Amino acid sequence: MSKIVFFCIPAHGHTNPTLRVVQELVSRGHQVWYYSYNSMKDKIESAGAEFVSCDNYDMEQKLSPQDGARIGKDLAFSTKILVDTTLALDDKICADMAHLKPDCIVADSMAIWGKAVAMKLGIPFVSSTTTFAFNRHSAKIMKHNTADMVKIIFSLPKISKDIKRLQDKGYPVKSVLDLISNDENTDTIVYTSPQFQPCSDTFSDKYVFVGPSIRPATEKIEKTRDKLVYISMGTVNNDMMPLYKSCIEAFRDSGFQVILSVGNMVSAQVFDTLPENISVFPYVDQIAVLNKADVFISHCGMNSASESLYFGVPLVMLPQTYEQRGVAERILQLGAGVKPDRADSGTICDAVKTVLADSQYKENANKIAEDFRKCTGAKGAADKILSMI
Repeated sequence: MSKIVFFCIPAHGHTNPTLRVVQELVSRGHQVWYYSYNSMKDKIESAGAEFVSCDNYDMEQKLSPQDGARIGKDLAFSTKILVDTTLALDDKICADMAHLKPDCIVADSMAIWGKAVAMKLGIPFVSSTTTFAFNRHSAKIMKHNTADMVKIIFSLPKISKDIKRLQDKGYPVKSVLDLISNDENTDTIVYTSPQFQPCSDTFSDKYVFVGPSIRPATEKIEKTRDKLVYISMGTVNNDMMPLYKSCIEAFRDSGFQVILSVGNMVSAQVFDTLPENISVFPYVDQIAVLNKADVFISHCGMNSASESLYFGVPLVMLPQTYEQRGVAERILQLGAGVKPDRADSGTICDAVKTVLADSQYKENANKIAEDFRKCTGAKGAADKILSMI
């Protein structure tokens, strides 16, 4: 029996793919400790791991909703949050690992405190990557416009100061790339398929592409019309009332069934009387909805996009961050969705009608789904972790 420690950030899209891996490890008789946040406690414990709370140390949990929306858009700000959290957790995690003596640490690619402590203490390490794997080849898909590049250039001095703070505490970090990417020698689990991952053949055999980890549906969704349009902008940057109103206006007289999930930053009660064909909820069981949906209007986060494609549902994509734009670009390349230039009601309605009218989008989404299902999944991820021990 081995001792395995997981670290993750407080984000459903980063946590959910690991849960079936935890279940697989526990079913094989191994012990798993999972360092995360109270909002994730129930689902982590349900997977069979021993939950360890980081809430008293984490900087991201203390952010305002406005600051939270900057995560993923502002590299300097994101780096500061990651460094602040790493240093706040430093004493606790180092002491815990010295006492526990784990056989392996598995850390989300954004939970750099897990990677850092593994390097610091010489513990075998596996990176858990819920986005695309990143190298100089796949980076070409993450297209930055001129304004993005100017922001990055001006943020470099701030980023360098935060990297120096880590170095002063004994962390072997040379640049921001050490925080946000892995080198060719880092053992890495990537929750997508070789086909969907850009330039997958350029990565070393240290990388395993195990496909998305899809949980079972927990609810039943009734499909009441011939076509079901699902709309969600994720669980983080979803304070988007103008977009939601545009979507309602777009499909008011469409004849489509529309399910709109608005998250916790917008109250579903603020919407005026809704048309009979449109339902608005704070949250829905996304897996259950995608089982029935015909098109998904999405921010194109990696987790949401993978779930959509797993069920062969093409997308209308409205990405908000660098990462989401990269995912959208890959879906465009594979012909499984469209990315409108604007988000007004007319443009959104036209985009949905385009996807529904051309069967090629559905067929291409189904090809990706077939590739996902060929992957080794949670068993392959567990095998990778245990191979390190």
